Amino acid sequence: MKYQVKNIYKSFEDLLVLDDITIDFPANKTTCILGPSGCGKTTLLNIIAGILDKDRGEVVGFENKNISFVFQEDRLIEWKNVKDNISFVLKEKKDKNEIETIVDKYLKLVNLEEYKYYYPRRLSGGMRQRISILRAFAYPSDLLLMDEPFKSLDINNKHIVMDFFKELKDKENRTSILVTHDVEEAINLADSIVILSDKPTKVKKVVNNIKKDKIRARKEIEKEILNGM
Repeated sequence: MKYQVKNIYKSFEDLLVLDDITIDFPANKTTCILGPSGCGKTTLLNIIAGILDKDRGEVVGFENKNISFVFQEDRLIEWKNVKDNISFVLKEKKDKNEIETIVDKYLKLVNLEEYKYYYPRRLSGGMRQRISILRAFAYPSDLLLMDEPFKSLDINNKHIVMDFFKELKDKENRTSILVTHDVEEAINLADSIVILSDKPTKVKKVVNNIKKDKIRARKEIEKEILNGM
């Protein structure tokens, strides 16, 4: 399966935001889109998801795919417990018995069974985001899109939730696209990193095989940052 955006352009009135963006997204891998705040990363993610129209270019392989989202904020439903928050996204895909089985499976997968009947107000910020990520994995999707999912977390919770994502990703091999401005997040989570410039945004560099040589990857990324994203 090939996922690609090809020669994507997007402007808002007279402001050119995305300028001839071409990126390949390998199946069953995590691709990180790394760039400065405000450069258009979320705009690109919304084009991939079909939420926003492009001006020109092609979006290949994403058509008619089921997509899960994880946002900066957890977007849990406050009046539903953990079980019902996960069940909510499955209602149109599975019957009642299947939903119960799926919820139990995913909570057990990451040892969170004890939180099944907790309401969001009883959960810490880090735990809320873990439930949000778990909900995204529980949804039967082909792709997982994540928009700065760790941005609002303190440093301790950030590392806990990042490890949680890696644990789920190892168990549920799914094509994932992560948007971030944080180099550490990119290096720790990605298989490949696409470095974007500031507006008008272009692809500056693609760093592959991150997990095989993180030291090399860090040096390449730092070089691009020193040269100005």
